[in-house]
Amino acid sequence: MKTAVITDSASNLDPVVAAKYNITVLPITVIFGTQEYRDGIDITSQEFLRKLAATKNLPTTAQVTMGQMQEAFDTLAAKGYDEAICVNLSSGITTFYQNLVAYSRQVTNIKVYPFDSKIASAGEADLCLLAGKMAENGENADVIIPKLEELRDSIHVSLVVDSLDHLKRTGRISNTSAFFGNILKIKPILTFDDAGKIVPEAKERTMKQALQHIIDEIEQSNFHLPMRISVVDANNPDLSKSWVAAFHQHFPKATISTYQISPAITVHTGEKAMGVVWDLDWNQF
Repeated sequence: MKTAVITDSASNLDPVVAAKYNITVLPITVIFGTQEYRDGIDITSQEFLRKLAATKNLPTTAQVTMGQMQEAFDTLAAKGYDEAICVNLSSGITTFYQNLVAYSRQVTNIKVYPFDSKIASAGEADLCLLAGKMAENGENADVIIPKLEELRDSIHVSLVVDSLDHLKRTGRISNTSAFFGNILKIKPILTFDDAGKIVPEAKERTMKQALQHIIDEIEQSNFHLPMRISVVDANNPDLSKSWVAAFHQHFPKATISTYQISPAITVHTGEKAMGVVWDLDWNQF
């Protein structure tokens, strides 16, 4: 039994790392007006940010299509894969998972296992990397899926955005929450609930206070090692470095990773967003 792993560009996996574990990454489409760009293929994060700064009308996104999925299934089946585990963006913020579940029933050339990450970015990436590592070690979906569920249950995330305007516009948070957040000039801290939806977690006045809130959350969670902490940012490299240093100081036994928030996610969070994901270390399962 030969098992493949497929994900979308919201995971923002490094191409070298994805290749190491034979993970297929399909691009979400980023749309500026009438111009479409495949995330990570036609447009880089820096190119996206330059276009974002230069445009009056904010961009939108389009999820991976079933046509793209079928092309990937055909390619993998031709390479001798028997099954594909699809780890994709949370069903709480896109209908992709539901669409794939329905579509997978008509796929005949490879067995498809849709897996709802209920998360994005680094959390989604960790799930992909665990699945990829296990598949490379010869495990199949019957063994991998329960491990993915165990890892998913351990994932915690705090997302700090500079403004709620993007999330409001794209329908990821209510207009009322966005209005009060921006009027008060706060740093809203958001998280994903059990259904994979973005919900408010806390409000802080500054990024420094937001960081301390997250450190306190990790300490109070009594998290059992091995723990991985991933710091993600949307073009906020200096702050990312300082947060990484703080986590090394407070949690010296944890593995610390860094990620860029992909253009497909920055559309919704806006520039300068910061996020922290802490979970069981996928590489020490």
